[in-house]
Amino acid sequence: MSLTVMLLFLLGLLLLVAGAELLVRGASRLAALAGISPLVIGLTVVAFGTSAPELAVSLMSAVAGQADLAVGNVVGSNIFNVLFILGLSALITPLVVAQQLVRLDVPLMIGVSVLTLVLALDGRIGRIDGVLLFAGVIGYTAWLIRQSRREQQAVQEEYAREFGPREELPAPGGGLARQVLLVLGGLGMLVLGSRWLVEGAVAMARSFGVSEMVIGLTVIAAGTSLPEVATSVLASLRGERDIAVGNVIGSNLFNLLCVLGLSAVLAPAGIPVAPTAISFDLPVMIAVAVACLPIFFTGHLIARWEGALFLGYYLLYTLYILLAATGNTLLPVLQTSLIFFVLPLTTLTLAVVLLRALRSSPKEPAP
Repeated sequence: MSLTVMLLFLLGLLLLVAGAELLVRGASRLAALAGISPLVIGLTVVAFGTSAPELAVSLMSAVAGQADLAVGNVVGSNIFNVLFILGLSALITPLVVAQQLVRLDVPLMIGVSVLTLVLALDGRIGRIDGVLLFAGVIGYTAWLIRQSRREQQAVQEEYAREFGPREELPAPGGGLARQVLLVLGGLGMLVLGSRWLVEGAVAMARSFGVSEMVIGLTVIAAGTSLPEVATSVLASLRGERDIAVGNVIGSNLFNLLCVLGLSAVLAPAGIPVAPTAISFDLPVMIAVAVACLPIFFTGHLIARWEGALFLGYYLLYTLYILLAATGNTLLPVLQTSLIFFVLPLTTLTLAVVLLRALRSSPKEPAP
């Protein structure tokens, strides 16, 4: 392994951290300046910006006819975002989940994930399917911004009725132009840093003799999600928990609606979907999305033990991919353990926690 590869990897990592710092700082201040909640900023500006590497990789792959890479990048990134990023962020500090995520965004993520599988059942996500998905991201973004501004305006009017007109204070950290420059600079550093880091990681993987298929399923998917890692972890450390959680959910929606949608539109004949993706990877992505709902619902908090559970599942998923790709004899043992022990135990645990949360939730008084 050459020194150049190591330097490329380390420079990419440094750019990711610095870019995430600029992006979180600029985005959180943009929320106050534009009258939009930090959650919506996390679901839109931050989430879409940190998904730029996925968009670039999938578009190039689709145009070049590398359908497996285009689909695998999106599906693998979505699984990585929830299991690894939310898991790691929750281990650092328990994440408070906004009610909007439970009511709207997570159910929407589940619905879009199921829709993607349905569209892929014929073995292809065609151009019409891509247009449908891309129209979804436009409608979703417009609704989010409109709804947030309406809620913020209602809060301001109620404040004015109770306490009188509020004195306008100068925005912290400078005006709108400064915050936009911070966001754009952060996004640019994230994109460049993730590219360098992925290139370095792929070169290191090849030097250790890892196959191209395993690299695509693991390094590429995880590498293009590194901006989300840096942004969500840093946001949780800075106390911007709405951005930390909203970034992950928004990125997953953006990956499916925009990245996969545009890739299908621009590909010469749509995107062929491999049978293994239909039978395994897409169902896993749906299961991961569904797992968010009971965890988010119980107390509107992602606790540390739930973060550890997510991380454990990502390690199992990665191990499964590696064993399946190499044809290892331990694969049947892992499959048996997952089917008869890990999955039932996890389902039972989540069901008990959800039932306790429902019983302990305060009931509304009778009229």
